[in-house]
Amino acid sequence: MPYNGDRKDLAMRNQRSFSVEFKRQVIEELLSGESRPAQLCRRYNISSSLLYHWKRQYSRGQFNNEPTEEAALRDRVEKLERLVGKLTLENEFLKKGLQNSLSQPQRNGKSSAGGNTSSVVSGGGAGS
Repeated sequence: MPYNGDRKDLAMRNQRSFSVEFKRQVIEELLSGESRPAQLCRRYNISSSLLYHWKRQYSRGQFNNEPTEEAALRDRVEKLERLVGKLTLENEFLKKGLQNSLSQPQRNGKSSAGGNTSSVVSGGGAGS
């Protein structure tokens, strides 16, 4: 079929697919020290970025293997960092809200107690 100018179509036809077993085999060979990363990339005709992507996936247990302790700890740290960020934002929001509510009566020039007594006095005078 001749090329019709659609780059996406061309890229999809040339994309290779690797089995989970193959990926696990390559990464276990890397981790065992039998082969260096450059050797594996040449032997299997894969890029170094793909090799390290597979290594991260392997460490998280995505190739039907047990995740490494390092990856499990890294995931936990990431979750805790997200939680700290969320709580920090909530804390700042609440501080600003509290500051605004405390400074509001001062901007009006009245205290909340003074406002109540004046309305009671004026209400009492009108009713007499």
